[in-house]
Amino acid sequence: MPPHLSADRPAAQPPGRGSVDALITQTRRLKGDVDAVRRDTQSDGSDPQERWQRALCDLALHQLNDLDEHLAQLRDGPSPAAPDPAATPAGPAVPPAPRRGSLLSRVGSAEWNLLTDEASWSAELFEILGRDPAAPPLTLDELPSLVLDEDRPKLTAMVTDCLIDAKPIDGEFRILRPDGEVRTVHMMGEPVLDTDGSTASMWAVLRDVSELRRSQRTVSETRDSLQRHRHHAQSEHRLAVELQEAVLPPWRGSLRLPHQGSKTLDLAAHHLPSSTSALIGGDWYDALELTDGATLLSVGDLTGHGVAVASGMATLLGAVRGMAMAGTQPGQLMSWLNQLLDATVQSALGSAVCCRYLPETRTLTWAQAGHPAPLLFRDGTGRRLNAPDGVLLGVTSGAVYAQAEESLRVGDLLMLHTDGLVPGHSGADSVRPLLDLGSRFSEARTAQDCVRLVVEEFGETEREDNACVLVARVTS
Repeated sequence: MPPHLSADRPAAQPPGRGSVDALITQTRRLKGDVDAVRRDTQSDGSDPQERWQRALCDLALHQLNDLDEHLAQLRDGPSPAAPDPAATPAGPAVPPAPRRGSLLSRVGSAEWNLLTDEASWSAELFEILGRDPAAPPLTLDELPSLVLDEDRPKLTAMVTDCLIDAKPIDGEFRILRPDGEVRTVHMMGEPVLDTDGSTASMWAVLRDVSELRRSQRTVSETRDSLQRHRHHAQSEHRLAVELQEAVLPPWRGSLRLPHQGSKTLDLAAHHLPSSTSALIGGDWYDALELTDGATLLSVGDLTGHGVAVASGMATLLGAVRGMAMAGTQPGQLMSWLNQLLDATVQSALGSAVCCRYLPETRTLTWAQAGHPAPLLFRDGTGRRLNAPDGVLLGVTSGAVYAQAEESLRVGDLLMLHTDGLVPGHSGADSVRPLLDLGSRFSEARTAQDCVRLVVEEFGETEREDNACVLVARVTS
């Protein structure tokens, strides 16, 4: 600082050492906590949410490291100023170079005297700007020569506002060091007024914030990536829902098939979404009147989630409807469905059950492909139908599917469902909780009442996968 300004600025008094030490301790404790969180978020990078959390932790650690070193410098006092190159004929005594990447290499100070056109830089500023400590400091007119062309107007505006209008400086610009490295510098400064109120000099602190800005860019890019991922997931979910709603029967309550006259089935169904995944699965249910007066009942499940699976489900369901309308029996229908899945859907497996109900004789002919067998409830008691042979769809080419027959009575209730209807249970384990509903089903007046009982019993519990249930009640 020039001698004539020493009387205008009192000597800085260091803050209480104890209070600064306490802040340093708290900062380092917080650094440890943030670092622990960061380690917990380590992954293979496939989860955008975890990448976002890790990037935020990295940025927080950068900030806390800077705060830690700032507090240490505040406690220990400022570093010695750079010696005047003209002080000794033999040249200046060059202080030890600050450790690269430390706070001392990232925070420097300068003062430009407008009355004498002299400049005074700290040793750290020479390090930040990549200047030889033996070279004279740059004047305010020379300083823009280090700044990238596109940032020079910003620096010029800040300096002009400070010198002419006595406004404080607070801004950033990028510099090009002699070694070709581009660094980002944050400059904070203020005018030093003479006794008559005019600006005598400008004092500034310059900080290398390149690493901090790099971390912030990483956070921003990761945030943008996460937002794109969420938008994509939302769009995919919306498309899958629309596809599912377009394909599955739009039942609202019970459905009576109109062309069966007195030989009718009371039908109801419900889809139960997963509570742990926002993606739509490949579950389906269907009922269709056939040209010979029979009724097709089917449920199935294609493995996986998302638009591709919903599309594959639509393909299979369309094939089931088409083959059934052509008079194909359930066993043969399953065989052809297996060939279709093997030929058109890659890396996917499916399960299904197809029932053909003939009202004239109340005969149910059915086949299954690795799927839970239908449940038959009669007089308040339920049982699982004996399943004919049939492997999962898509497991092997040329699979043969057997079929079975069951005679039904008026008042019988048939339940078809996909695996996972009872949360926490699968396969045979899920049968008993469903069969236990037999006495309550016998008191229900409609198929829709029965479906409502199932939803009330099992629909509120968290489930890992989608499921659906179809109930058919023989009315006459």
